[in-house]
Amino acid sequence: MFIDEVLIYAQAGKGGHGCTSVLREKFKPLGGPDGGDGGKGGDVILKVDPNITTLLEFHRHPHQSAQNGKPGLGGHKAGANGDDLVLKVPNGTVVKNKSNQVIVDLLGNGLEFVIAQGGRGGLGNASLASTKRKAPGFALLGEEGDYQEITLELKSLADVALVGYPSSGKSSLISVISAAKPKIADYPFTTLIPNLGVVKAGDTSFTVADVPGLIPGASEGKGLGLDFLRHIERCSVIAHVIDCATLEPNRDPLSDLKTIEQELKNYADFKDRLRIVVLNKADIPQAQELANLVKPDLEKAGYEVFVVSTLTKEGVPALLYALAEKVNQYRAALPTPEPTRVVVRPRAVDEVTFEVSFDGIRYWVSGEKIYRWVKQTDFSNDEAVGYLADRLARAGVEEELLKLGAIAGSEVAIGEAENAVLFDWQPSISAGKPASKGPRGSDIRLDYR
Repeated sequence: MFIDEVLIYAQAGKGGHGCTSVLREKFKPLGGPDGGDGGKGGDVILKVDPNITTLLEFHRHPHQSAQNGKPGLGGHKAGANGDDLVLKVPNGTVVKNKSNQVIVDLLGNGLEFVIAQGGRGGLGNASLASTKRKAPGFALLGEEGDYQEITLELKSLADVALVGYPSSGKSSLISVISAAKPKIADYPFTTLIPNLGVVKAGDTSFTVADVPGLIPGASEGKGLGLDFLRHIERCSVIAHVIDCATLEPNRDPLSDLKTIEQELKNYADFKDRLRIVVLNKADIPQAQELANLVKPDLEKAGYEVFVVSTLTKEGVPALLYALAEKVNQYRAALPTPEPTRVVVRPRAVDEVTFEVSFDGIRYWVSGEKIYRWVKQTDFSNDEAVGYLADRLARAGVEEELLKLGAIAGSEVAIGEAENAVLFDWQPSISAGKPASKGPRGSDIRLDYR
């Protein structure tokens, strides 16, 4: 079974919680905090594997989850990291998000891409200890791993695409010129999946794809059109295989070629692809006569034309060398990639970017690192909540709230609207500019205005 487009749900592993522990030994009743950090959650990684040719496995199992990180333990024991989940995909897989935007195009065997990042593990109380906080009675929670709904779309990597009406002889041709063994029969749409074959002509090796039969309206979804037109996108040469022995009314080689070209044009811009026309089934006398009749007209239109018979192999060797020449011509015309110089300017470790806004009802604090701090906080532990307040104050959130007119008791929300954490703001004494003169131990900025 061939599957070339699937929707998968990728869940990265959750980070393990940090541990709250105090060393207790004989004669050392309070030996200090020794809670270990939680382990990191596993990533979900896409990896190109040359032995994989279909997305069938993900069609059967669309939900994929990496392992969670383990919680930390006492005795400074860190939790184990969750194992990464490596999803093997075929070469030429395009990854798209829910908005149908391309995230990455996986071209190249062994290429890897992290599609869902595992959550960070929470710090244990041993890592949170400082000169001012000798024995923290709390630890940080592990973060949730990323969740992604993505579409995997396979586009065949072939140098030559054989296109044409159903039963025009594409499968027979690829079976003759390569080791591919496609299904061959005398009824339309025998081929339901693209077949790939490796061909060698002289010193040139190239791959050929037998694209399932196209019909008028293929670019609009008729027949197998939209399912397999994508497999032509990466080819360098388009070979039109035309049936010169068809008995269907209102069909002839010229009209067949025009119809298929129009469908290709409607689907995508293939102007830069080299073309060859293959007039097939020349072993039938009437087909031979028709091929000889239309060949001059096709050559006059600028096509290189070959009259072949897949039964007797007449004209096949000449066709192979012509295809090899076209492939080499296309490869030579490709631009030489220039080496790129990557300049990495890492941000400071302690840099925190955030925004504070007011919607007339409450103040909203947004920022990636701010969100992460909130998710790490155990709100059932007052000391952990106080630690969060200290972090926000050091980052400058309180000063921004004061600038926007926030006062003690103002409603502040941190996080996205549907999952925001709401609280009544109680500013610290040190917030903002130096306190105005007033009674010792007081700060008039905290008074209601």
